[in-house]
Amino acid sequence: MHGQRIGYIRVSTLDQHTERQLEGIRVDKTFLDKASGKDTRRPQLDQLMSFVRSDDTVIVYSMDRLARNLDDLRRIVQTLTGKGARIEFVKEHLTFTGEDSPMAHLMLSVMGAFAEFERALIKERQREGIAQAKKRGAFKGRRKSLSEAEVAELRQQVAAGVSKAQVARDLGISRQTLYQYLRGVEGLPKP
Repeated sequence: MHGQRIGYIRVSTLDQHTERQLEGIRVDKTFLDKASGKDTRRPQLDQLMSFVRSDDTVIVYSMDRLARNLDDLRRIVQTLTGKGARIEFVKEHLTFTGEDSPMAHLMLSVMGAFAEFERALIKERQREGIAQAKKRGAFKGRRKSLSEAEVAELRQQVAAGVSKAQVARDLGISRQTLYQYLRGVEGLPKP
């Protein structure tokens, strides 16, 4: 019996596009997370881990879509292969089965370490770029999601007992952003 081909897609932000990750690859079911890769506690990843059965093949565009650090990557791959599933990484052209040779384990470790290193370099360059832009006065930070009037309306609705989730939906913001406005987080208008 042949298992299912299961795709896993992860993007970091809600406005990133998911189409390119498994474009042209046949899958029977797809799990899609719109969350940071720094945390392995992602709803769709959790569902994928519960769903996968022996003989299934999990297909992920690249290692950094599955995990941002080597320890998490190894643990997820070992959990999946321990269930009898295969995992394929499209970009790296690597497949792991659980019956892997010492060379396959080395490749997972090396490629995972490179992905982790690349992510650290990107973050370092980003921090340096922001610091230089601040010195020039060019960096103003992220643009505020809501105007002062919308923030006042947000606070009035919450005070009137409208659910925070509904207020966030109506304004097109996340609940986390709503809570930041309510707390008056730095850079956001204070109450």
